[in-house]
Amino acid sequence: MDYRAVLRFATFTRVASLCLQALLNAVIPDHDAEAFRPPRTEEPLYLDPTVEWLFGGLSHWDAEHFLLIAERGYLYEHNFAFFPLYPIILRGLADTLLWPLGGQLSLRGRLLLAVVLGNSTLFLLSVVALHALSRVVMQDRRLALLSTLLYCITPANVFMTAGYSESLFAALTFGGLFLLEKGLTFRACLALSTATAARSNGLVNIGFLLYLPSVYAISQIRLYRSISKGHRKFLHYVWVVVRLLLTSLLGTAIIALPFCAFQYYGYRTFCTPTSSLERIPLALISLAEQKGYRIADENSPPPLWCMRPLPIMYSHIQDVYWNAGFLRYFELKQIPNFLLALPMATLGVMAAHAYFRANPDLCFRLGLWVADSKKSLDKPIPGFLNPRVFVYVVHSTVLLVFGTLCMHVQVLTRFMASSSPVPFWISAHLLLLNEPLLHRRKTSTPNIPSKTPDKNGCKHTPPNPVVALIPYIKMCSPTTQSILGYFLSYWLLGLAMHCNSLPWT
Repeated sequence: MDYRAVLRFATFTRVASLCLQALLNAVIPDHDAEAFRPPRTEEPLYLDPTVEWLFGGLSHWDAEHFLLIAERGYLYEHNFAFFPLYPIILRGLADTLLWPLGGQLSLRGRLLLAVVLGNSTLFLLSVVALHALSRVVMQDRRLALLSTLLYCITPANVFMTAGYSESLFAALTFGGLFLLEKGLTFRACLALSTATAARSNGLVNIGFLLYLPSVYAISQIRLYRSISKGHRKFLHYVWVVVRLLLTSLLGTAIIALPFCAFQYYGYRTFCTPTSSLERIPLALISLAEQKGYRIADENSPPPLWCMRPLPIMYSHIQDVYWNAGFLRYFELKQIPNFLLALPMATLGVMAAHAYFRANPDLCFRLGLWVADSKKSLDKPIPGFLNPRVFVYVVHSTVLLVFGTLCMHVQVLTRFMASSSPVPFWISAHLLLLNEPLLHRRKTSTPNIPSKTPDKNGCKHTPPNPVVALIPYIKMCSPTTQSILGYFLSYWLLGLAMHCNSLPWT
C-alpha cells in the first residue's frame, strides 16, 4: 500500500465524517444542553440556513467559543481558556479564501465553512506528519503504515472534524517532533512553539526538546571518549555541554513564548482595561449578566487574580469556571465519564507496561544509552519496543496521569489522541502481534483471499489492512476485535453525540 493510498483513505474518512454528521444532526433532535451558546448578532443571509443545516453540528460545545473569538475577539474572561491560533486561522480563511461569499453568507456562516475546509486540510497534514514521525522513530514501515491508518479512524474523530483545535495541534506537534528527530532543532522549535499558540499543553513538548538533544550529546561524548585523548577530549566535552545548554535554553524560550505572551495579553485586558462595554453588542452583554461572565471594562474593578504574585489567567479560568484540579473530578456521578475514557487510558497503560517489561534496564537508565556497546540508539531494533520510543511512552504516560487526576477525565480521549502518537503505535503493535490474518514478517496486508478476480483473472487482495479486516471481524482475534471495535464505535458515536449537543468525550 503506497503513501498516496493512505492520503486517499484519510480523505475518505473526512468526507464520510462530514456527510454522517449532517445526516445524524438532521435525524436526531438536538439536546438542550446547558452549554455556552452566545446569541447571534448578525442577520442571516441567503446561504446561511443551508450552511447551518449541513455543518451546524460542528459548532456545538467548545466550538462556540472558537467561533465567537474568531468573530468578535476575546470578550469574556473564560474565552481565554481557548488559545488564539485556531480562531486566527478561521478568521483568516473567512476574510480571504471565503471572502467572495460575503454577499450570500454572514461572517458566522463563512467561519463555519472555514471550520470544514481548515480542519480537513489540517487533519491531512497531521496524517502526513504522523506517518513520517512513525517511520523515523520506529524504523518499521508496516507499523508506521498501520498506525497512520488507525489514526485516520481515530476515536477523537469528531473533534478533528468539528470547530476544535485538535487537528491543528496534532499537525504541528507531530510535525515538530519529526523535525526534532531529524536534527532540525530550530525548525522543530518553531513548529512546537506554534503548537503552544494553539493549545496550552504544547508546553509539555518542551520535554522532548530537553531530552532528545541530551541523548544525542551523551552519544557524542561516549563516542568521542573512545577515539580521542587528553586536552582535545576535554574541550570537546565542554563544547557539547555548552551547545546542549544553549539549545535547551533558547528552545524552551521559543516554545514557551506564545503561552507567556497570551497570558500577558489576558493580564492587560482584564487587569489594566482600556475599553468600555459600548463596543460590545447588547445581546452579548445581556448573556454575560445572565450567566455571570466577566467582561473587561475600564469602569469596573479588576478581578482578584490580578493581585496574585504570578497572575496566570489560564489557571484561574480552569479553577473557577471548569472546576479542574487535582482529584476534583473523582465523584460518583462522574463514573460514566471515567468509563468513556477507560479505553484510551487502557491503551496508555498497556503501552507503558509493554515497553517497561521489554526494556526494564533501558527505562532505569531513562533511555539515555544502551548497555550493550554493540547496539546504538541511532540504529535500534525496528518496532514499538525500540529505545527511541522511550521518550514518547514517558510523554504519553505523563499526559495520562495528568489527564486522569487533574482534568475532566472524559476529554482524555481527544487530549491524548491529538498530542501523542503512542495510542496508535501500541494499537498497531498489538494488531501485528496478535492478529493471524496479518502477515507480520512480509506485509501488513491481511492474507484474506478475495472472491473477486481482477481483469487478468488473478485474485485481488485489498491494499488497506484496516478496511480489509472489517468484513472478517468475527474471524479476528479478541485483540483485533477490541481495538477496531473501540476505534470504529467512537468514530461513529462521537459524530452522533457531539453534533446533537449530547455529552461526549
